[in-house]
Amino acid sequence: MTAERVTDYATRILAANPGPMTLEGTNTWILRAPGATQSVVVDPGPQLEDHLRAVLDAAGDVAVVLLTHKHPDHTEGAAWFANQAGCGVRAVDPAFRLPTDHAHGLAEGDVITAEDLRIEVLPTPGHTLDSVCFWLPQDGSLLTGDTVLGRGTSVVAHPDGALAPYLDSLEKLLAFTNSAAGLARLLPGHGPVITNPGKVLTHYLTHRKD
Repeated sequence: MTAERVTDYATRILAANPGPMTLEGTNTWILRAPGATQSVVVDPGPQLEDHLRAVLDAAGDVAVVLLTHKHPDHTEGAAWFANQAGCGVRAVDPAFRLPTDHAHGLAEGDVITAEDLRIEVLPTPGHTLDSVCFWLPQDGSLLTGDTVLGRGTSVVAHPDGALAPYLDSLEKLLAFTNSAAGLARLLPGHGPVITNPGKVLTHYLTHRKD
């Protein structure tokens, strides 16, 4: 597995789990400030040892693992990875936290730091009710998990997902795109990087409302 430097702050390693729902596979994201040694890993991905070891090698000193949502193609390898890396796991759903305490949750307004890296939590329920996005203000990048995919549209299915909150989340992200925050790109959980976030989010909303 090859580590692909996508931005100054974000490196992607693609898991070997391609399929109709996962596209080319799950994107595991390694976030690190330029010149820093500490990293944050988002969505370690499936329990594929070659993939997880490649992430370990590329990530170096891992401060914490963050999960965008609970689906196994993003979370299955998280506990093994965190144990190997010697770090905790933060997630909305307590079942996926390590340790399972409140401090390892994720909520609106939470800020995660690792040296000069800053990550802000944006809850975006809909694809699943525990879905969150992670905003990198220094980089102009938003990690979207499965809320927005690099190609096609996301599945919103009972019992994990719900359409009404999903539409609210898309409206929230579109407003964020049109704000002064400086959003330049979306780093999705599957598929390629999105460099026209406003156009894609508008398409998502139109598709869901039709």
